[in-house]
Amino acid sequence: MWAESAEQAKPLRSGLTTGSCATACCVAAAQHLLGDCSAELSPLEPITVEITLPKGKNVSLVICEQEWSEKNATSSTIKDAGDDPDVTHGAKVSVKLALTDSMGVAFRAGSGVGTVTREGLALAVGEPAINPIPRKMMTEHLEKMAEQYKYVGGFEVTVSVADGENLALKTMNPRLGIIGGLSILGTTGIVRPFSCSAYIASIHQGIDVAKANGITHIAATTGNQSEAAMIQKYRFQEMALIEMGDFVGAVLKYLKRQTLEKLSVCGGFGKLTKLAQGHMDLHSRASTIDFEFLAQIAREEGANKALADKILTANTSIEALNLCQLQGIDLAGKICRIAQQQVIKVVPDEMIIEIWAVNRQGHIVGSAS
Repeated sequence: MWAESAEQAKPLRSGLTTGSCATACCVAAAQHLLGDCSAELSPLEPITVEITLPKGKNVSLVICEQEWSEKNATSSTIKDAGDDPDVTHGAKVSVKLALTDSMGVAFRAGSGVGTVTREGLALAVGEPAINPIPRKMMTEHLEKMAEQYKYVGGFEVTVSVADGENLALKTMNPRLGIIGGLSILGTTGIVRPFSCSAYIASIHQGIDVAKANGITHIAATTGNQSEAAMIQKYRFQEMALIEMGDFVGAVLKYLKRQTLEKLSVCGGFGKLTKLAQGHMDLHSRASTIDFEFLAQIAREEGANKALADKILTANTSIEALNLCQLQGIDLAGKICRIAQQQVIKVVPDEMIIEIWAVNRQGHIVGSAS
């Protein structure tokens, strides 16, 4: 599950997607099968290959392991996701490439890569969970190499991720009906820290799967405690729960085009103070706790000057909340009502919106419904 993020920002480093890794492995394997370079290398000798990302940028990846025969070749690389909270960071991504008589490129799910079992995703039921953009990247690179080496046959691409079945349990894949492993993801080829394009794609997929299975009330939560609160409140089935993390904007903007009866947004109190101010990215590198805002809201709810001054010097939003609770000021309830109005501005008018705030123990401390 998505852990609640800290309130303090830090410099971050970008990385490359699993789709980019698989594409580099395809290139390395094709060099063995089409370029006859096998005699020059040992299987464990690292090599560097260059690939072109969807927007035209060229990047280099290190291939750490290789195996080959006359009929197929397998190449592996280690994924570097930068500072993104990506469960596949450091995982070994491999491609077994085989030459076929049939034209085109066929994709297979190897060990650690999942298979689609539910309607609502971009891929048909029964297909390996290798998303359209990574498929396009691999296909284009293989077609270019086939032209370069005057090869007229086709390819079979089997993608694997070491320990992918266990890693997938830390993602939304089981909820999405992707069984047996991870998805091979990526739209730009680059993992931008906490832009979390793969995670946002999973949020959108989660909404699609819920709709396709007849669910009309979903809960979007910022972390483990908020999700547990919604399960306790509504006894939601798994498909109705969307782990949005900090990306409330990814949920709300996507719901502009969707038809749902009801949305429950549940998050940590600090996160919801940011939403109340109109922030659509709740992570600390994009928005911070505004204690002047909290003090002003507390004054509107009846706080005296002494309490407002204490809020201004509080270390955390929870400290400010606790100070208000001691004096009977419903700060969390007011924040939820303001956040509710921010959400209503974005989603379709007919959608019912409610907001729930939880503390660090996962107890509901305020709501607007």
